[in-house]
Amino acid sequence: MKLGLQLGYWGKGPETNHGELARAAEAAGFDAIFTAEAWGSDAYTPLAWWGKETERVRLGTSVLQLSARTPTACAMAALTLDHLSGGRHIVGLGVSGPQVVEGWYGQRFPKPLARTREYVDIMRQVWAREAPVTNDGPHYPLPLTGEGTTGLGKPLKPIVHPLREDIPIFLGAEGPKNIALTAEIADGWLPIFYTPRLADMYNEWLDEGFARPGARRTREDFEICATAQIVITDDRDAAMAGIKPFLALYMGGMGSEDTNFHAEVYRRMGYSDVVDEVTKLFRSDRKDEAAAIIPDAVVDDSAIVGDVDYVRAKVREWEAAGVTTMLVTAKTVEHIDQLADVVLNA
Repeated sequence: MKLGLQLGYWGKGPETNHGELARAAEAAGFDAIFTAEAWGSDAYTPLAWWGKETERVRLGTSVLQLSARTPTACAMAALTLDHLSGGRHIVGLGVSGPQVVEGWYGQRFPKPLARTREYVDIMRQVWAREAPVTNDGPHYPLPLTGEGTTGLGKPLKPIVHPLREDIPIFLGAEGPKNIALTAEIADGWLPIFYTPRLADMYNEWLDEGFARPGARRTREDFEICATAQIVITDDRDAAMAGIKPFLALYMGGMGSEDTNFHAEVYRRMGYSDVVDEVTKLFRSDRKDEAAAIIPDAVVDDSAIVGDVDYVRAKVREWEAAGVTTMLVTAKTVEHIDQLADVVLNA
């Protein structure tokens, strides 16, 4: 089992100790650090800024929103950071949801799977640098022609020769079709809410993608980098209470009331009634109540909370289910060292 440190995205302002945490994670034996984005701080700038404090760990995005950048712009950012980091970059991508895509970026959301396929193909064309980049698909046509254009668009190669012609791409997929696509076209999967209890279901979806003609990876060389809240404590009640507001936000407040991909993940886990009640309370501005009604069993399904022996046993369970990296959060250097000691020695 490997560890990744999730630095996430900013709240009201930047965190002051992320450089210290990045250095500590590398020193403790972590495999990677990741940054994220929503509709505030972007993922690439902090990743480059704090990544310069490290020499070995991989630098990943979990996740970049497809609609925030054209595929060529994303490929340019990726090849730039890959050069600056000496070949340590992982591109983590996700489609986000219609509220953000259409409300923040002013882009169309439909056909997310088809858009992802085109996006990834264009990025890999850029990095391969074998020919000028073109795309005949309807979502990202290159060069752009037709009504409203000059007709002067020209297929281009990147000026910069990429350090690697094949930078790893992980996808933040949640639904069955998207997970199958991930296994087909990507190098890894970034599930935000994962439960070993449903490993057989996930594996069925992944196997569908691995079996498709031209699939890039097999189960043996495919990475599953799963977000995991790990709290090592003798006071489970307090730790559970600290996690539930986060779950309430994603379960009841992300996306619209009837289109929330995170909520659908918990419905697949068997918690439809909980999701309905949390959503109702959260959207009535009763957020504390929404968090309080979440049963401990829901937390236990996608987080690990307990003493050292319990945590080590659960880590082994996640590893047996196929998880290769546990993507964790930490607020202090001491917490990073504790996680490394417990998880890496499980």
